[in-house]
Amino acid sequence: MNVEATIVPAGVADAGEILTVQRAAYLTEAQHYADPFLPPLTETLDEVRAVLSGPTIVLAARLGHRLVGSVRAHLDGDTAHVGRLSVAPDQQGRGLGGRLLTAIEAACTGRVARFTLFTGAASARNLRLYEGHGYRIVAHRPDPNGIQLAVLEKPAVSPARTDA
Repeated sequence: MNVEATIVPAGVADAGEILTVQRAAYLTEAQHYADPFLPPLTETLDEVRAVLSGPTIVLAARLGHRLVGSVRAHLDGDTAHVGRLSVAPDQQGRGLGGRLLTAIEAACTGRVARFTLFTGAASARNLRLYEGHGYRIVAHRPDPNGIQLAVLEKPAVSPARTDA
């Protein structure tokens, strides 16, 4: 039986599971860049709890009771900064990352004019995902450890008007 994950708002009680999945998901990035100090790997449980307690929108993907993915969006003016898109390694390659990305965009619809995010410039799989969802590279910059990042943006689509 193939059960599809449900995507729901995350709460403070999800912090431990979010951190566990995040660390597992970002481990391959750390290996790819030979950098075990990527921010998603060094973030603490208290920091995740603080994010979940604040204004940041956080969504979680669940298969039954198991949390298998998450994503965040911090709203700043007319921009949603999307980050920490994480999918459990055994669930990767099944479209869940794309579903999480679509869900976080939907959660921000009508509140922002654009979405922005970043990923490692040499992370081909991530770049394919984001570009497949309409994001375009607008800049490159190094992170604090010198890893080259690709900064991507996408205009927000306004909801269709029903009064026309």
